[in-house]
Amino acid sequence: MDSNNHLQFDLNENGDGTHHHNNSPNKKIKFSLITDAEIRSEFSHHPHNVARINNGSFGSCPASVIAAQQKWQLKYLEQPDDFYFNKLKPSILRSRQVIKELINADDVSEVSIVDNATTAAAIVLQQTSRAFTEGRFSKGDAVVMLHYAYGAVKKSVQAYATRVGGRVIEVQLPFPVISNDEIISEFRKALEEGRSNGHRVRLAVIDHITSMPCVVIPVKELVKICRDEGVDQIFVDAAHAIGCVKVDMKEIGADFYTSNLHKWLFCPPAVAFLYCRKSEKSSDLHHPVVSHEYGNGLAIESAWIGTRDYSPQLVVPEVMDFVNRFEGGIEGIRNRNHEKVLEMANMLVNSWGTDLGAPPEMCASMAMIGLPACLAIRSDSDCLKLRAHLRDSFGVEVPIYYQVPKDGEANPVTGYARISYQVYNTVDDYNKFRDAISKLVKDGMTCTHLSK
Repeated sequence: MDSNNHLQFDLNENGDGTHHHNNSPNKKIKFSLITDAEIRSEFSHHPHNVARINNGSFGSCPASVIAAQQKWQLKYLEQPDDFYFNKLKPSILRSRQVIKELINADDVSEVSIVDNATTAAAIVLQQTSRAFTEGRFSKGDAVVMLHYAYGAVKKSVQAYATRVGGRVIEVQLPFPVISNDEIISEFRKALEEGRSNGHRVRLAVIDHITSMPCVVIPVKELVKICRDEGVDQIFVDAAHAIGCVKVDMKEIGADFYTSNLHKWLFCPPAVAFLYCRKSEKSSDLHHPVVSHEYGNGLAIESAWIGTRDYSPQLVVPEVMDFVNRFEGGIEGIRNRNHEKVLEMANMLVNSWGTDLGAPPEMCASMAMIGLPACLAIRSDSDCLKLRAHLRDSFGVEVPIYYQVPKDGEANPVTGYARISYQVYNTVDDYNKFRDAISKLVKDGMTCTHLSK
């Protein structure tokens, strides 16, 4: 790896710096384009007998990035004192600068690196909690979030807002979904409810891409509605977004935005960024783990939370080296993954006689695929049993979602598989899934036949 391809900085005591020269993440470094054989080699640690069509849950990391991570781990183990005092802060700053350019933030000070989107949610919601307990927010003021918000974020809202007097309003979303208009209409209703009886909506938590079922949310439109309706602060939980859809802080306009880098951007687990738009309120954000850097700003607090493995946070520049070996860089990867997941999705629903859970424009690199109704999926437990059976008996790894049938619906589709497409996937992966489900249908297998 050529060190001249990396960013150089002047650093002050707190790790803030000025970007001098060389390559920004959006400027293409001249690498030879990666070949199919090299892609197979980069992901040769994936089991060859498993159709891994679930990149959305845990992401994937290429061998060259794993090697870079191991070098960082060894640097620490060789001389921990030198690593901490001389290498850690400037190296984290280097990654923050890459992310700043990648997401089009105004300043590197707006970018903090944390473990994952769940940690970022805790940071934002702790600030909200303090506002309630200190009397700046009134009991009964609202936090609005989507019904399909990620489970851990829902629990965080409960832990930090509900317990101190906040009222939680969930935006009821249809699924299957037909258009953005359905989501926008339900969101407006929730904001109106939040303003009832003289209360205010203090925080809106908006997913950029919901996890399960997965749907791309019209985030820019919802942020604008929040601004127009006087919502105090807007937090976008975009755990799946970076590397999956376009992410531009100036276009989106939220106060807070988080995305994991280990899901769709090829980082090793676990690493995420939290963007906090500069304002008076941003100085009141703190990492949940209080360490020696407390009070020096969230980015610096997050850069040292005690002895731990920081290597996933340090390889972001090497990850971008890998990404830029693909034609079109990150944008090219996003576009190809989107096209391929739709191609595979249509192949599957045509084979099984079912439908997609969302229109193409509301899919990114993931899509919801209706499963044959004759599988008799009747609960979340059935989804887990079927998922385990596909893994253990067919070598197919894919998550499954239970859709409660509507009253009076005849022969409803109650199970949807969430397929992902990443650069390592091939058509054979989806053919394997197709054939597994087709065999279960042919054999008359239902979820009642599967062991618990």
